[in-house]
Amino acid sequence: MWIQQEILLAAKKRGFHLITQEVLSALPVLSTIECGLLHVFIKHTSASLTINENADPTVRLDLESHFNAFVPERAPYYRHDYEGDDDMPAHIKSSLLGSSVSIPITQGALNLGIWQGIYLCEHRNHGGQRRVVATIQGQPMPA
Repeated sequence: MWIQQEILLAAKKRGFHLITQEVLSALPVLSTIECGLLHVFIKHTSASLTINENADPTVRLDLESHFNAFVPERAPYYRHDYEGDDDMPAHIKSSLLGSSVSIPITQGALNLGIWQGIYLCEHRNHGGQRRVVATIQGQPMPA
């Protein structure tokens, strides 16, 4: 069985945001999958997705701080700057982190580690709403 759904995520400020519950809330059908895979793809080039720590919010703050130091704004060699100082760094960060995550589904639930969650990595100061495509491939629970 294949299921695909586009999810509109609320606008978030620049930073790393847990969106696991937002994704699960939009996909009640996931609870009917015995064994499968959830693939989540973001349809933007200045935000990204990753899986990381879901408990301690300082991890998200530290990731934001590190990526801002690692990929600074206003680097003298940037040419793509007509959308603002945060735009080219956002594209670089998005390429580094990636545009999708895949998570196993086991007995109607995401089979994440105890400390793992899905992050929306918002790399723009004002990125706005973000769209992700969730694709489920799996075997339904027995009737």
